[in-house]
Amino acid sequence: MKDVAIIGAGPAGLSAGIYAARAKLSTVIVEKMYPGGQAAITDRIENYPGFNEGIGGSELTDNMKAQAEKFGAELLNGDVIGIKKENEKFIIQLTGETLEAKTVILAMGAESRKLGVKGEKEYTGRGVSYCATCDGAFYTDKPIMMVGGGDTAIEEALYLTRFAESVKVVHRRDQLRATKILQERAFKNEKIKFIWNSVVDEIKGQDMVEEVIVKNVKTGEKTSVLVNGVFVAIGLVPNTSFVKDLVKLNEQGYIITDENMGTGVPGLYAAGDVRQKSLRQVVTAVADGAIAAVEAGKYLESL
Repeated sequence: MKDVAIIGAGPAGLSAGIYAARAKLSTVIVEKMYPGGQAAITDRIENYPGFNEGIGGSELTDNMKAQAEKFGAELLNGDVIGIKKENEKFIIQLTGETLEAKTVILAMGAESRKLGVKGEKEYTGRGVSYCATCDGAFYTDKPIMMVGGGDTAIEEALYLTRFAESVKVVHRRDQLRATKILQERAFKNEKIKFIWNSVVDEIKGQDMVEEVIVKNVKTGEKTSVLVNGVFVAIGLVPNTSFVKDLVKLNEQGYIITDENMGTGVPGLYAAGDVRQKSLRQVVTAVADGAIAAVEAGKYLESL
């Protein structure tokens, strides 16, 4: 029986682990993939306070992991498939084992939204990618495409210019949603070209991606673009499927909480990208995690 079980080891979960373990609460952090979450695969984080020159995402989250473990948090690799509350404890069902905890902090984050077009699933891992820092080096001196117009898409397009011959950014509108500083960098980069008012209609190739059919959303005209890779950054989908019957979700599937990260279920909290909020950044995720852990401590004292 743990005092606190944290589901997810991204910045929110690791921050919660630091605060909970430092408060001498027995703490386990369950992660199905790798510690750090989306932040760990971000090449450079420039807006996290305290790092004037920026810091690599994996370096920052590795430090968070080490800090949580230093205070006594246990990291467990496992895939949570269900949670239920019985009396004053939570039963957490993993693939192959069960955990029990007095409080739970949900910090599962969100994963990349898919395009949902023909060829996407077939060529995932063979030219279709959702992580520039993971796969960018495979496309050295090759033409590639980035789909999206927000901060993540433009950050990754800029990163990909280190390797690619050219980067064509496909965006469904006629202007970007990314912050102005990122837009300015992208417009100045000679390797980046834009295909406006367009969406991906189909992805084609033999063994690997060779061609993308792009459709203009205003005219309906379809155009063939020859590229060897397609990187997708069109938003996130929260990982909340296994708690949909336990907590309240908004229309997009994010967990609804109060300002203290409470879900409405006593002893159950949510933190980071998995919850309904206006800004999803590392800095807000770690704040959520800290609040959730402190509130979990208060709940334990009240039992």
